Amino acid sequence: MSSSTRVHTSADRTAEADRSPFPLGATPGDGGTHFAVHAPQCDRVQVCLIGDDGRERRVDLPDRTFGIWHGTIPDAGPGSRYGYRAHGPWNPRDGLRTNPHKILLDPWGRQVTGSDVGDTGRLLAYDDEPFGSMSCVDSLGHTPLSVVTSAASPGTAQHRRPRIPWEDTVIYELHVGSYSAAHPGVPDALRGTYLGFAHPAVIGHLVHLGVTAVELLPVHAFVTEPPVRARGMRNHWGYSTASFFAPHPGYAAVPGNEIAEFRTMVTALHDAGIEVILDVVFNHTCEWSVAGPSLSWRGLDAPGYYLLNDTGHDIDLTGCGNTVDGASPITVRMICDSLRYWAADMGVDGFRFDLASALGRRHGGAFDARAALFTAITTDPVLTECKLIAEPWDATSEGYQLGRFGVQWSEWNDRYRDATRRFWARRSGVREIATRLTGSEDLYRHSGRRPSSSINFVTAHDGFTVADAVSFTRKHNAANGEEGRDGSDHNESVNHGIEGPTDNRAILTARARHVRALLATLLLSAGTPLLLAGDEFGHTQRGNNNAYCVPAGTPVSEAWPLDWERADHERIEFVRFLLELRRRVPVLRQRRFFEGRARTVGYPDLVWFGGDGNELQDADWHDDDRHTVQAWLDGSGLATMSSTGRPPPDTSGLFVLHAGDSMAVTLASPEWYHGDIRCVFDSSTSDGRPIDSAAYRVGSSFSLTGPTVLVFRAEN
Repeated sequence: MSSSTRVHTSADRTAEADRSPFPLGATPGDGGTHFAVHAPQCDRVQVCLIGDDGRERRVDLPDRTFGIWHGTIPDAGPGSRYGYRAHGPWNPRDGLRTNPHKILLDPWGRQVTGSDVGDTGRLLAYDDEPFGSMSCVDSLGHTPLSVVTSAASPGTAQHRRPRIPWEDTVIYELHVGSYSAAHPGVPDALRGTYLGFAHPAVIGHLVHLGVTAVELLPVHAFVTEPPVRARGMRNHWGYSTASFFAPHPGYAAVPGNEIAEFRTMVTALHDAGIEVILDVVFNHTCEWSVAGPSLSWRGLDAPGYYLLNDTGHDIDLTGCGNTVDGASPITVRMICDSLRYWAADMGVDGFRFDLASALGRRHGGAFDARAALFTAITTDPVLTECKLIAEPWDATSEGYQLGRFGVQWSEWNDRYRDATRRFWARRSGVREIATRLTGSEDLYRHSGRRPSSSINFVTAHDGFTVADAVSFTRKHNAANGEEGRDGSDHNESVNHGIEGPTDNRAILTARARHVRALLATLLLSAGTPLLLAGDEFGHTQRGNNNAYCVPAGTPVSEAWPLDWERADHERIEFVRFLLELRRRVPVLRQRRFFEGRARTVGYPDLVWFGGDGNELQDADWHDDDRHTVQAWLDGSGLATMSSTGRPPPDTSGLFVLHAGDSMAVTLASPEWYHGDIRCVFDSSTSDGRPIDSAAYRVGSSFSLTGPTVLVFRAEN
């Protein structure tokens, strides 16, 4: 070794870390834990280490680089509880609310102790009103704390990713806590937890159904927002984020073990061939408006994290008091770092962005699909491997941007939901339902996207369950404590003659048939279906179309649990049969849009017919009293030829939707097809299996007795 060669010791590495502001957050190493926090307007930042006895030790961060305060504390390691105290200007009109009396969560913290707060008055950074004097009341003991965590081995969460192609994806939306809270196959100690959801009894149900991805309602650590807390309620869904990096501790079977349990859950799902998609809420935080608590971002750099107007007030595009500034460099860094952490270290396969439009509106103005944050995400080498889903609206009319996101984004398609519900409620003709059935080409083709860009749904966490959508004509949200002001008033729902529960057998039969028609439409449409958990077995929220909160003190196990004991097992088999059919028939999940009569090679891949068997003409599409439509689908161009030189079975056939009363239907007679067709699916039966599976000659007639979806297979 030459005299100029130097061996780097742990002390050298510690010194190098002290000189670097990155990575942000708390990073343990050989020489202690390196802390780094963005607080550019502050003139002093302290790390507050909280002992088991609740006492606090303050350590000044010695250096500031690029607006980031950083330094290493030798005797801090994994498990240390901490927060920050920020010293600096108090100038609310400029958005500066620095108050050293408030302990602040680390915006990059990987773990949070507790998921709620104590005396909320102690968390306010101001005295009497938001633009008055600074509060001198200390928040220690009344606010959640961050926890130093050990780093995961790079790439450990990637070795068993299912990597399901978009066109084969079937998403199942659920709440981690509610899903297993009352599951009879899950041990009591695990119900309502990450490990409860990872239990074989739960995963076995998902595999049996045939879903390929679960979309989890927010699992970022969250805190109940002030207006909800003031009503004596607790946020249940989690759309009130307190940390974008920490798993919610309330779903841990063993307190403090949430990171390991989350990873265990992901591994178990991956082993079963199921992807994990997170519903992420980056558009706002739990801090509410300037009148709300100072828990983290607002006390460090409110102008950097939030959209503020010229008077220091929040610009609220979310309906939740504040809006995160998606154009701010520190926000772009935070969100991308968070996404990479969940993808690379925690094993997540994709993300659904709540109120995504708000993140693309610079200064709260016009939406830009090429906004800084969206560009950063779609050019990141880790995140481009993930499924990216936008909720393409915010709480304002200007934020409704369905169909306008970039080519790498899929979008929740509420027009699909509304068109499907209207058609089966007999409030519209066949024009729009035909467009939605075939992938919503009008919304996605112009930007070079595919049918899978449309996330089709008829129900979701927002709104009625499918059982309630056929049992209630209006919302029943009194339990939320908002005097019925919350939740949508436009539900496109019906009750079949009686509002709510009934023992009337005829009404129950009609409701069940209506549900089967809705689910069949959803799971057989082109695009990516999203099924709400519990819809496959009749879960009800008793007419509540906004079940986001529960009374304070309600344990997770009692907060809107899915009622497994009363599960309709025939409907479970109905959904399983539908998804099996979807997997078997390539034309139902094709990668490109149909070409119809414009197809230049072979037969048309899509032709529409009426209930009389005749091809629809222009005037027919505008007849709102037309409630029967037939679609001839030719998928032979999508399949590999068999050894006989002919397309294999299940590549072509007829799709029939009838939303009317009893009537005779004449099967379509495509001019190029002269064989028989055989019914392989019938939504009028409880399990979807046709009573009559005999072959029919095209052009023959048969009777339908009410709302029905039929699928016929062309016989080769």
